[in-house]
Amino acid sequence: MGITGGRVRAGALGGVLVLLLAGCTAQDDGEAEAAPVSAPRTIDWAPCLSEEELEAAPDWDGDPEWLETLECGTLTVPLDHAAPDGDTVDLALARRPASGPADERIGSLVINPGGPGESGVNMLDHPLFDAPIQDAFDLVGFDPRGVGESEGFACGDWYAMDEARRAVADPENVTDAELSALADTARAYAEACAETAGEEFLANMGTVNVVRDLDLIRAALGDERLTYAGFSYGTYIGALYAETYPENTRALVLDGAVETERPNVEVAADQAVAFQGAWDLFVEECGYAPSCPFDDAATADARMGDLLDRLDADPPIVQGWPVNGDTLLTMVSLQLYDEVAWRELAQTLAALDQDIHGAGPQLERLYDQTFAQDEEEVEESDEPEEPGVFEDTEAALTAVNCADRADPTDADDYREAAQRAAAESPYFGADLVWEQLPCAYWVDTEEAPTGFSAPDAPPILVVGTHGDPATPYTWAEELTGQLATATLVTYEGAGHTAYGYGMECVDAAVDAYLLEGAVPESGLSCPAW
Repeated sequence: MGITGGRVRAGALGGVLVLLLAGCTAQDDGEAEAAPVSAPRTIDWAPCLSEEELEAAPDWDGDPEWLETLECGTLTVPLDHAAPDGDTVDLALARRPASGPADERIGSLVINPGGPGESGVNMLDHPLFDAPIQDAFDLVGFDPRGVGESEGFACGDWYAMDEARRAVADPENVTDAELSALADTARAYAEACAETAGEEFLANMGTVNVVRDLDLIRAALGDERLTYAGFSYGTYIGALYAETYPENTRALVLDGAVETERPNVEVAADQAVAFQGAWDLFVEECGYAPSCPFDDAATADARMGDLLDRLDADPPIVQGWPVNGDTLLTMVSLQLYDEVAWRELAQTLAALDQDIHGAGPQLERLYDQTFAQDEEEVEESDEPEEPGVFEDTEAALTAVNCADRADPTDADDYREAAQRAAAESPYFGADLVWEQLPCAYWVDTEEAPTGFSAPDAPPILVVGTHGDPATPYTWAEELTGQLATATLVTYEGAGHTAYGYGMECVDAAVDAYLLEGAVPESGLSCPAW
């Protein structure tokens, strides 16, 4: 997920549970440095898909009429913005041109789905936002440096770290031998990243450079000022952009705000509490589903533990792979991102609780939603790929995480944090910390600044969700207080991020801000749907 996993409502998790955000030369005075002025850059746009590709596009890959409108291009930016004439990175972009009359168009709305590591290009595969937004703005997505088509890369054996975590017998009491195994796999992963991507590339993967890239994107799009919607980790990009380029900022929507000040191991503890809170909300809602086994907060964790143990002992087979306890926990984690999916999740858990081999189509649907594996693709393959290891999806996420913040370099500090997180959240807490362990062995980087408040930026809109499992609501409150010109819109429901999902109160407030610059009154709170 990324400090969050990004804007995930019905897609695959990047790993089981992942976070965002260690490094070397921090700017702790709160001042971010803008990129040196360089020659203007341009983007040559062309249709993303040929007629043959559009005809062959499967139904699940997007609306053909929408896909036909998409244009793709590339923008070349410096690898090191302090050396604009040195090595470069090619950034992949996609846009859906505004559909309204030319004289009513405002410009571009650049979007980022979070992660770190989520593709903004792929985000445009499906229709986004309400018609007035589509009419007024060119919708533009980009793959940040090191992500997807922007010179994305794979590092090493992330699955080995998963195996080391699974070998921990008691997450609240990690032995020295278990810690040594965890440290060895994390060190090996970090070293593989440095060898594969190169230390210079990793040193320039952080959000400070993504922000500098974003300003070059703005200029290449021909926009005098940036209009931007960032989700999850994308809120970090937007907030830091406001600090770095306030004069180039028009409007920023920061939905699912991340914490911007503390080390990853501390941020992970917050996420553990948030995931547990979302699980507790699910348990509360689960009582409304027929025969739901998780309708009592006092017994839900123990009953889930029993179900996970039974799956480990005798896992049902789905698409050729066993659904053991870890696999189910990944499925549950994803569904906590989307409150709309909770009823179906409750029905699946009820079926599994009654008979782990009798869940049938319900378990199959949950598996497909989690791992986004097309049935036809599986049938054509000689061997199905293992859940969670289709590819090294954690490379970009880990690289940005480790670049942005200063984390401990002693594995014992991670053990202490993981044990505390496990106590807070038995099924979600420890992994959130262990995901950060490669940062203890990372190359030196330029960290993102702390203590910034973007005092010269125009009004900024922050959106927070009370039951967000990945970016706690308290982070939205903190970011609103941190940014001098920010206003908070609260969604009282659950799920990760809120704008663009049809919640009328939220969408109306954000649309008015983007279209007219109308800032809602302080304290706006939107009811759950």
